Amino acid sequence: MRPRHPLPHLWLMTDERMGDSLWHALARLPRGSGVVFRHYGLATAERRVLFAKVTKVARRRGLIVIRAGAEPLGRGEHGVHGRRGGGLRTFAAHSRREAVAAQRAGADLVFVSPVFATRSHPAARVLGRVRLGLLIRGLQVPVIALGGMDARRAAGLWPIGIHGWAGIDAWSTQS
Repeated sequence: MRPRHPLPHLWLMTDERMGDSLWHALARLPRGSGVVFRHYGLATAERRVLFAKVTKVARRRGLIVIRAGAEPLGRGEHGVHGRRGGGLRTFAAHSRREAVAAQRAGADLVFVSPVFATRSHPAARVLGRVRLGLLIRGLQVPVIALGGMDARRAAGLWPIGIHGWAGIDAWSTQS
């Protein structure tokens, strides 16, 4: 791994269904956390405007922003998700094969999902703790658990070697 940025342990995955709760989620993230900016369904111009607003908040709050998607969105990103590029490189993995491929592609971090049932992928087969542990065993790249995650569930996964966890609802839900 190239030590360009500290690797956050806590992550927010953005998407359109968050609506205005995106701003609440960004406010809840501790300093040094990461944000994977997705919002794939927005038109390019609208996506760029939102990305600029998110990166402005991120700079002020000390958050790392990773851009998902092929199209550059402007200044402020610290890396890319799902492809080769500058800065931090993160990849998604839903199987051992995908996790190993991400490692071979030079990933700095791999998001493994879905660990638990999730609203964003309700029909997906979940890994659970045991299958997650088998999937990440021996990987030489930090793993972020994703899918139905929150701090309580993450606490039960630290012993199997996750680097951290990511969520959508865990950060955007009012509490």
